[in-house]
Amino acid sequence: MTTTTQLQPLIIGPIQLDFPIVQAALSGYSDWPMRVIARRLGAPYTICEVMLDQFVNTVKNRHKTRRYLKISDEEHPVGGQLMGADATQFGPAAQRLAEAGFDVIDINFGCPVKKVLGRCRGGFHLSQPETALEIVSRVREAVPENIPVTVKMRRGIDDSSESRDKFFEIFDGAYDRGVAAITVHGRTVVQRYDGPSNWDFLRKVKQHAGDRVVLGSGDLFTAEDCLNMIATTGVDGVTVARGAIGNPWIFAQARALAAGESPEAPTFFEQHAILAEHFRLALEVYEPKQCCMQMRKFGIKYSQGHPQHEFVRDAFIKIRTPSEWQAVLDEWYPKCDDFARNADFT
Repeated sequence: MTTTTQLQPLIIGPIQLDFPIVQAALSGYSDWPMRVIARRLGAPYTICEVMLDQFVNTVKNRHKTRRYLKISDEEHPVGGQLMGADATQFGPAAQRLAEAGFDVIDINFGCPVKKVLGRCRGGFHLSQPETALEIVSRVREAVPENIPVTVKMRRGIDDSSESRDKFFEIFDGAYDRGVAAITVHGRTVVQRYDGPSNWDFLRKVKQHAGDRVVLGSGDLFTAEDCLNMIATTGVDGVTVARGAIGNPWIFAQARALAAGESPEAPTFFEQHAILAEHFRLALEVYEPKQCCMQMRKFGIKYSQGHPQHEFVRDAFIKIRTPSEWQAVLDEWYPKCDDFARNADFT
């Protein structure tokens, strides 16, 4: 027996989303093709892959780089995410993202990658509240009031009391400076992606926040995970990150589950159609060789939904040309669609 879960719309400043489960920014992944596929499959909002403030301030509208600022009509609302070290660079970069058509400006205070931290970016800012809040102020002042500013954080650099105090100093200070919502990942920076995401911390953060909008992040790999996080922690919405790579159906499945329906896995025919369309969209913004490199890593993730995923994964790893991509689809997906009618892979 299924039960309908009453989920409230997600409010980000003047933007109202009909469903509170959205796609997070994913470095190296959430480019224009991935975002479009996610929107078509039920995500009410997506965020582009993180961009460095200095890069945004200097990037030219050339064929090889214009994809970074590419937005299509069907994407709106869409967020642009910024990361950097120098607070003075954030305002101009935010303004440029707004001029490019991004509906929300998101600030990354959460990236735990060692190279990023070493350059005083991303999660490093959780160790310096004064600089973090200066960045928030500069971004908020740089863009029009109708464009919400949001922040992505982790629960701190580590689990020390000092780190916790700095987290809440930034958290409360960011709202005071006009941010519309904050996403909190339940791991610390030093954890990176190891160990479980601390949902109990998210619950306490939402209780502390009151009616301020908080989104949760971490360990969201199924539709059930998304609804469970909202029910368990009380957050206003969740952002799906790694769980959406190669699984854009998670948004439609979450909608179905919330409506009291049993979420269905995509058929092989549906997988073939999405894999083909994702590649077609990628060819619009990448040269063929670059496209194959980019889509290879997506193919590896998509293959996890195939019963013979190791063989399909290995086939995607080898692709070098668009024709080879199509050959993998023709070999593995239509054939298995017929097979699936007479087999149970669960």
